[in-house]
This record gives sequence, C-alpha cells and structure tokens, in this order.
Amino acid sequence: MASARTLDDAHLLVAGPSDSNCVLSRALADETRAVSTVSTVDGALERLETESIDCLLTAQSLADGETGLELCKRVRERDPEFPIVLAPADGDETLASAAITADVSAYVPRASTTDPAAADCRTAIEQALADGHERRRLRNRARQFDAIFEDSETYAWVLEPDGTVRQANDPALAAIDATADDVRGRRLSALPWWQSIGDGGAAIEDAIEQAATGTIAHRELTRQHADVTAPSDRGGADAIDAPTTFEITVRPVYDESGTVVSLLARATDVTERARLEQELRESEELHRVTLNNMTDTVLITDDDGAFTYVCPNVHFIFGYTDDEIHEMGTIDELLGSDLFDREELAETGVLTNIECTATDRAGREHTLLVNVREVSIQGGTILYSCRDITTRKHREAALTALHRTTRKLLYAETDREIADIVVDDAADVLDLEASAAYLFDTDENVLRPAASSSGIERIHGPVRDHRASEDSIPGRVFVDGETRFFADVHDSPLLSNPETDLRSAAYVPLGDHGVFVAGSSESEAFDDVSRELTDLLAATAEAALDRLERERTLRERDRELKRQNRQLTRVNRINEIIRELDQALVRAETREEIEHAVCDRLTTADRFSFAWIGAPEAGGERLESRAQSGTIDGQEYVDTVSLALADASEPAVRAATDREATVISNVADGLRDAPWRSTALACGYQSAMSVPLAYDDFAYGVLTVYADQPDAFDDMIHAVLAELGETIAAAIAAVERKHALLSDASTRLEFDVTDETFLFARLARQAECTVSFDGGVRQHDDSASVFVTVDGASPDAVAAVATDLVGVERAQVISRDGRADGAGSEADTPDTTGNVAGGTIRLQLSRPVFALQLADHGIVLRGVEATPSSVRVVVDVPSSADVRESADIVSKTFADAELRSKQTVEGTSPRDFRSTLRERLTDRQLEVVQVAYYGGYFESPREQSGEDVAAALDISPAAFYRHVRTAQRKLFDVVFDELGVPAALSNGS
Repeated sequence: MASARTLDDAHLLVAGPSDSNCVLSRALADETRAVSTVSTVDGALERLETESIDCLLTAQSLADGETGLELCKRVRERDPEFPIVLAPADGDETLASAAITADVSAYVPRASTTDPAAADCRTAIEQALADGHERRRLRNRARQFDAIFEDSETYAWVLEPDGTVRQANDPALAAIDATADDVRGRRLSALPWWQSIGDGGAAIEDAIEQAATGTIAHRELTRQHADVTAPSDRGGADAIDAPTTFEITVRPVYDESGTVVSLLARATDVTERARLEQELRESEELHRVTLNNMTDTVLITDDDGAFTYVCPNVHFIFGYTDDEIHEMGTIDELLGSDLFDREELAETGVLTNIECTATDRAGREHTLLVNVREVSIQGGTILYSCRDITTRKHREAALTALHRTTRKLLYAETDREIADIVVDDAADVLDLEASAAYLFDTDENVLRPAASSSGIERIHGPVRDHRASEDSIPGRVFVDGETRFFADVHDSPLLSNPETDLRSAAYVPLGDHGVFVAGSSESEAFDDVSRELTDLLAATAEAALDRLERERTLRERDRELKRQNRQLTRVNRINEIIRELDQALVRAETREEIEHAVCDRLTTADRFSFAWIGAPEAGGERLESRAQSGTIDGQEYVDTVSLALADASEPAVRAATDREATVISNVADGLRDAPWRSTALACGYQSAMSVPLAYDDFAYGVLTVYADQPDAFDDMIHAVLAELGETIAAAIAAVERKHALLSDASTRLEFDVTDETFLFARLARQAECTVSFDGGVRQHDDSASVFVTVDGASPDAVAAVATDLVGVERAQVISRDGRADGAGSEADTPDTTGNVAGGTIRLQLSRPVFALQLADHGIVLRGVEATPSSVRVVVDVPSSADVRESADIVSKTFADAELRSKQTVEGTSPRDFRSTLRERLTDRQLEVVQVAYYGGYFESPREQSGEDVAAALDISPAAFYRHVRTAQRKLFDVVFDELGVPAALSNGS
C-alpha cells in the first residue's frame, strides 16, 4: 500500500482570485516544491484531470462569481476521498457548517493564512493529505471485504463473538429462502442450514467458541438430501437432492487493541473434492485387494538392497510371510546377488525379463521372470516385479525332453527298445516317478509289460500281464482305445492290486500295440499340461511302434510307413510351434503383440499358408481382422469374403458363432455351395481350421489357419490348435488384467439382476427385506466373509434364513437397528422380541464367490442391493477393457442380468490416509476392530463389552484388548504423521 504524502513532496493546486493565489502561494512557498494555481472551477477540474495533484487548496471566492464550495462539490462527485482545504477570506459559522456539509478535508479561515499563522494552513493541508490517504485505505479494505463477503460461490455470515448473526450475504440468504431481517439477531447454529446435518448445530457452536478465543476454526459437514437450494453457475439456484459436503471456516476479527469484536463464517461447497477423496480411497482399496490376490509379487528395496516394501502375496511364490522376507535383510538373500547391472539400470531406468532361480521356504526351486525399475517412494529406490514361470519352464523343458525322445525313437529298431526309451524318458518329460509300457502279444491276446521304471516297482510292485479284456484297467483302455486319467486309481473298481501305493495314474492306449502307464504316489498329480504331455509322449511312442510295424510289413505298406513318418515330422513341427508360441506369449505385453506373434509363428517356414485372428466389431454384426500373417493373398481373401455373423458359412464366422472348432478338410468340397470356397481356392488355400479363443467361458475372437493342401489338420493338430486357442485367450486375459492395474479411469456399469439363484436375491426374497453390501470381501483359506446391511427385518431372522442357504457357511449378527448384538450371537439364537427392523450381519461364504470371479477379469464389484422383488449390481470396468465384453462377463456370472446405466469414473492417485492405515494393520487386527465397531464397543455407553466381542470372535478377552490397543496405537501413529505431530515409536505389531 502506498504511503501518505507529506507537504514536502506533495503537488498542490491553489484555486482563487489572483490576489488570493498570491497569498496562499506565499504561505506554502517554503513547504513544497510543486504549487499550481487556477482561478476558476473549470480550470481546477481540468488541472485535476490532466495533472497528478495531491491536494486542493481553494478560496471561497473564485473568478466569474464561482465559489470554493461549488468546486468542493464538483471534486467530491469525482473523487470522494480527494484532500480539499477550504481557505475563505472571511469565514463565519455558516460557511464553516456549509464546508462540513460539502465534506471538505479541512477548513482554514483566510486570517490564518497570513504570517505568522501560516503554520495553521500547512498543518491543515498535512492533515488533509493524511486523512485522504486513510480514507482511501479504509475504502479499499471495505471493497476487499465486500468482494470476499459477497462471493457468489460462498455462503458467508458476519457474527457477534457469541455467534449471533449480524449480516449474511445473498447466497446464504437465498439458500434458505430468507431475508436479512429473518436471520439478523439469530444464532448461526439455529438457522435452517444445519437441520439436515446430524450434529451440524453442535459442530457450528463448537467452531464459534473456538474462533471467539482467537483461533481459526475449520469444520467439514455433509448435508443429506436437504430441501434447500445452492447457487448455480447459470445465475439461479438448483435443488440439492444429493448429499452435499461443505467446508466451514470461522475466523476471528480483531479491533486495534487485539480484542475479538466479530467473527466471519464462510461455507464452501467441497462436494467434488470429497467425492474425489472417496474415489481415492476406493481406488486404493482396489489396488490393495489386487496386490493381495495377484500371483505376481512386488518388492521394493533401498540402494543397499534392504527391503522397504514387501507385497502381502509374497507367499504365493516364496512360501514366506512378508515379515519373514523382511527378516532376510536384503534382496540378495532372496534372489541372489548380481541379478542385474546397476549402471545399465541407471541408464535405462528399467530392466525387463531378467530370468533367475529362487528357492522357496519348502526348498523347491522356482524360475522367476523379474522386472527391475528405479522408483522413489517411502525410502525405496528399486522396485522388483517377480513372476513365477516355473510351470512354463517345466513345460519348455518337457517339450525339449520330448523332442529328444522323439529323435531317439526315430532310430529305435525294436518294440522293446521303444518301450525302454519311453519309460526311461517319461520322468524327464512328465516329471512323474512311475511309468510302464505294455505291448500287446497277438499270439496269446495278452498285454505284457515291456518296460517299467524303478519308481513304479517301488510304489506298485512288479507289473504283471493283463488279458485284453474289460476286467482290468489296462485291458479296458486297450480294448476301448480311450485314454483314462485317475485322480486316485483306488476309485476304480477295476484296480487289480488294492494294496498298491499308486494314486494318480494315466492309462493311454498305444494304438494296437499296447498301453502306456504313468503315475504318482500323490493324488491329483495330472494338470492340463501334464495330460497334454502324456498324450504327446504316448502318441510319439505309438508313432514309433507304428513305424516299426510298417518296416516289418511288405513293401506294399511303404506308403503307410511314409504317412507315419510324416506324422512324426508333424509332431516335431507342432512341438516347435508350441515352444515358440509359449516363448512369444511369455514376452508379450499387450493383446496386439500376442495376436501378431501367434499369426507370425504359425506361418513361419511355410507351416501354414495364412493365419489371422478376428473378433466381432463394435456392432457385433461381423468379424473384423485384428492380426494376420502369411501369403500376400491373405489380405485380399479377408477383404473379399463375407464375414457377417449372420452368414455362418466361412470357417472363422462359423467358429465364432458356434463357439466350437471348425475344420474344413477340403475346400473344394461343395465349391458351389459357399462363395468363400472359390475365393479360398483362388488364393491357394485347400484346407482350413478355425478355433475360438476362449478363457473361462469368455471369447476373445477366433484364430483361423489355412493350408495349401487338403487334410492338413489331423486330430493331433486339431487338439494342438484347440489347446492353443485356450492358451492364447488365457494370455490375453492375463495382459488385460495387468493393464487394469495401471488404469486410472474406469466405466461404472449398473445391472438389474433377476437371477433367482443369486444368493442375495434368495436372502432378500425369503427374509422379505432389503439387504446390501458394498463389494468389500475378506478372503480366508477356503471361504470369504462380507458385512451385509439389513433393512426392514430383524437381523436375527435374516441370519437364520441365511444359514439355510447353499453357499453360506456361517451367519453372525453384529448389530440390531443401531443396537449392538450383546454377544455377537449365531443365527441359531435369534432375538424373539421382533422389534428390530434392521442391522448388520456377517456372512461367511463358501467359494466360489461371485465378486472374486468378476475380479479374475479385472472387473471390480462396487455394490449389491437386493429387495424381495429386485436386485441391483454395480461394477467398475477398467479403461483398458472392452465395456461390451465386460458386460457379457457379468451376464454370464448371473443367470439373468440387464445393463441399466453406464458412466465414466475418473481415477486418482492410490496413496491416502486409508492406504497408510491399511498397510499397518494386520488382517486379524482389522477384523477385530471391525466387529467391535459394528458391535457398538466404541459407543458411550458401550453397547457391548470387550468380553462379548471376544466371545463373538472366539478369542480370549486378553487377545481382544491387545488387538484393539494395537490397532488404536497404529491409528494414532498415522493420524499424528498426517498432522505432523511427533509420535512415539511403536513397539510390536
């Protein structure tokens, strides 16, 4: 702010007749360097307009009969604060009174302007300059206050120190449809503003008391469905029919002595900020649940390798708890030293696909694919993302071993040599301890053991002959020609040796040559990969035996021998394709990379002429190409043939429509029946096969392959491509789940579910009430638990109904209509008063839980509300996922679901108060305080004692109090950290 002018540096304008000007100018000659003179009103106004004048000194009598009072009035119309001194030649009380009315700054009669009284004139001018400066300062402050107070986006009140309203701005009055007189003199806390806020009046009174002591008070209050209006940026007011959050600030106003003389209260609408904060908490919860359940493990260390963060799901790979990992000290103890080059990491910032081996707690060795990235978060500088690829590596090793076995079999000269090779190599290919090979003796119609491993002799005993009949497992498999896998061979009534220690077993026919047997002393040892490898190994052995049989036949069987050799070559090619595709799928980071890699690998080295992947377009009426590779005619073929889903004749379209593999052995068959066949022949394609890309009953499109010869897709290739379709779909699902973790935006979908088998629909219908839950699921080893809000019925009755429902293992009443359940009772002891109309229950659900099924596809359940007649389900779909495909997943999860609404929800940063607290609390501590909270333990007076809550949790009272104290201490640690208040270090967890 500019300082006040002094007479020494002020520019004065003197107005009056020539003789008066001389007198006045002489009086100021020694006091200022800038004095201008005029004799008329217009001249004075012109000088004031064109020159920088600090003060006007005027006589009463001016030229042309004009007066100084008239000049004063004209100046005041232009500038109410301008300094004016009236110095009349002859002053009296009447003139003095008129001067006061004209609002002159000072009145000095002419007698005072002659020596030796000139000092009075100078003093009057200095006072006028000072008063003018002060009046401008006060006016500027008033304007600033008015600008703040009358802000159309803010509700404001001026209060007495005791909270009585002195003044309210227009938005505050309009919000309650009141006038200034309606609120003046009333207490702010008693205004209708706070009636729809539970403890709003008390909160306002508390803030006023705090501000009255000289401290600025801040409060945040939420108004639920108020019947008032809020200011609209359209100039009017909009009805508030949704919760609105306000930030209330009450400031003290002091006088010159430092005494609080009034209060300024302001209310600002921060609903959007509150919504963003809520979304932030929900986003953090999503990331927390995802980190806890994904199989990849994330670790963060400092520059020395010491752990600063360990993902809670670390046990998935290593078998250790996160505390045990911390106790190891450094990452070198877990992943080994010299994992990567520090200088290379410093240059690139990230290193990907580092392969290493690690040993878990049980001593098993795992092959890991590690990504390393530089970060800066909570003391951590290096982030490690570990993916267990042991199974994939085992599969690659098994395929490599199978490839070696195939080469050995090419040079085998006898059936027994083939049996020995297959049995000897089975341990490497299948990673199973027991194996044997039976060869069929055509002379005696008996299956005789040709080779057996030491493992099968140890756990089963010596293998013996079996008749080729249906009275034994090997005999039936040989007769039927069908492979049989047993999770426990003791379940078969055909088991010939009940004393055997053999459990898991596979019996695979070797064509007309015999039976291959593989097994283990452990139950359920065969997964999809080992089943496929067992079939491939047996097929390889069978092919080798066929080759020998052909060599033993006459020359006229030479053609059959060549066919079998081609089959062996095809097996090698298929093995190579599988190995290359597995490697490509492991490296792929996006769906597009996966699709292009598959097409490229399938058409490399003339394996197939053309391959393409298609998926339904946005309208769902036809297929569109997403990736293709092969001959140059492929693009022309895709652009020419009809890919409309209504015309299900082309192989890709038929596979997409029927959701089953489609094989065209000879394109020339029925050439006139389908236009696509002539186009395919023109491009050189003579056979084709299309397989759906499906994972967990969800389709990602179809893969279609064309060959330049008929019958190119036999049963083996059919099986391999069908399995490849599932593998591709699983890989796409994996990368889309990964992308969902990095997404900061989503689409919210709301469904009406009429699935009568849905658990919440059955519960609401049978209990005749409304039940809801917010999507939060706590997982246990073999179950999951949720907190369910009940409205319109006794929670005891609802819990009793829930215990009879399939899928509910346990139902426990937590609170009744705002009253805590006295002992956290089970559903088998319901309250018989019948007066409770709502409350909270905890349900323990058996797997699978629908919320977790949706999460497998990156879909987040946000809430369920079920009434006796309807069910509403709300989910979030990450921006990286296709909304239409995700809606299909929801529709498949529930028998009947109809999409009602869709909206975009912007994401936020995942770090906040809630995330910090959740990281510090263990699952058990969270469960204990959650049950205590719903049970009313923290109410005053307590609705439930600690012993009651401990009984509900089936723990001792001492354990309950220990968990509660620990949770409270951690809560205050986080609170003090947020406030910047030093807190004592915690000991223990």
